[in-house]
Amino acid sequence: MISRDPQAFFAHARGLAADFGPPVARAAFLVAPDGFARAEQSAGDNRYMAAAEGFDPGRASAQHRELRRSLAEVLPTVCFAGDPDTPDALFPNNVFATGRADAAGDPAPARYLVGRMRHPVRQREAERADIRDFFGQVLGYAEVDLSLQPHPCELTGSAVIDRARGLGYIGLSERCDEAGARLIHQALGLRASLLFELAPGEYHANVVLAVLAGRAALIAPAGFADPATAAAIAAFYAPHGIVLSAAEQGAFAANAIALSSYRVWMSGGAGRALSADSRAALAAAGFAVVTVELDAIEAGGGSLRCCVGEIF
Repeated sequence: MISRDPQAFFAHARGLAADFGPPVARAAFLVAPDGFARAEQSAGDNRYMAAAEGFDPGRASAQHRELRRSLAEVLPTVCFAGDPDTPDALFPNNVFATGRADAAGDPAPARYLVGRMRHPVRQREAERADIRDFFGQVLGYAEVDLSLQPHPCELTGSAVIDRARGLGYIGLSERCDEAGARLIHQALGLRASLLFELAPGEYHANVVLAVLAGRAALIAPAGFADPATAAAIAAFYAPHGIVLSAAEQGAFAANAIALSSYRVWMSGGAGRALSADSRAALAAAGFAVVTVELDAIEAGGGSLRCCVGEIF
């Protein structure tokens, strides 16, 4: 099912069991910020990106290493070298994604997806043979290459996925059109996907929405073109649908990730911006908040979730 109607979507979703697959990843992968700098093409539709003088590659590298260390305490974490020709490559979840073979009702093998990026500077990331070979030859995942078709579909930046139920929440923008969203839905074998327009100036759903281990959600209503969509998502995950303020959204609090059933990671700035109510709501959902300082990385227009690719 693919729908733009939240009422119809959630009427269907409420009948689905949380048996689609593991709700959290079994490993993570990152790309080091080697050659990290402002990519002017990406800056054209990324209002979060700092000016060129706001980039500090050395500090970004140090913070990225601390992020890897923090994640590796909980699950295997692989880091690929960066490339100065791809200065945005430290945000790999837009380019590569994985789908499990044990998802309920899905006969396809474990697979990895390669997204079709909007900007040429990011399209080069999709060509990396080392990452493709890691998934294809080392892990034995089947390839689903969407990078050569014409529709932009920047994977799990655009598509926030509830892996427990097999649900996709796909934000439409210049970086993912409706045809691209349908390709993501089909390639991951999702049971249902809700398509919605992002607010003007937003480019990825994962800046305004996070689904945490299938049992909680962080929602920034200001990032949705229609606030009713945000309200419907919050209601579906009630009592753990956590509505964020504009200040929390601006600090990347919605760009969080659960890589265990009991911890949610977000940047240091996001953690400091969390209201007492939001923090208490996460605790009530069973999550401890882990933070890593990422202000130098956030100059690139993304935050912690953008840096982390998930291996299911």
